[in-house]
Amino acid sequence: MKRSLFMPLVAATMLIAGVACAQDKKPASPPAKASETITSGATITINYSQPSVKGRTIGKDLEPLPGKVWRTGANEATVFETDKDITVEGQKLPAGKYGLFTIAGDQEWTIIFNKTWKQWGAFKYNEADDVLRVKVPVSKAPAFTETFTINIDKDGKVSLLWGDTKTDFAVK
Repeated sequence: MKRSLFMPLVAATMLIAGVACAQDKKPASPPAKASETITSGATITINYSQPSVKGRTIGKDLEPLPGKVWRTGANEATVFETDKDITVEGQKLPAGKYGLFTIAGDQEWTIIFNKTWKQWGAFKYNEADDVLRVKVPVSKAPAFTETFTINIDKDGKVSLLWGDTKTDFAVK
């Protein structure tokens, strides 16, 4: 009788220990959020996941790959949300939620606002759903950024920092 209770007890203990260990494990690309109410009064919120370089080479074995659409982060597509109509690099963008995608180049990046914001990565990205595309120059970052980071300042400058690259675009 004691033996017949022992095995289920061991199995239950292992299951509970496994679940507890799994909950302690941090995701490889944790979720992050950048949010700011800019001087024009619009609140900009960007939800994304932060991949890390971990010794890999960006553009070769790590996204963004040159000339390819990137989800601008990891995991689910990055979501750009504005509660008011704004301009991005002088072009109108209505209030709403957008998938934020980018195409990296050596001299400039294309910033893409796509109406399909709820999707995994860029696997189902459809250019026909683009609401706005702008091209912005790319520059060398002041310091190496191990973990992909998005910043928004009060003046509406959105900065994408990744490796030794910095890409900014203006929101008004």
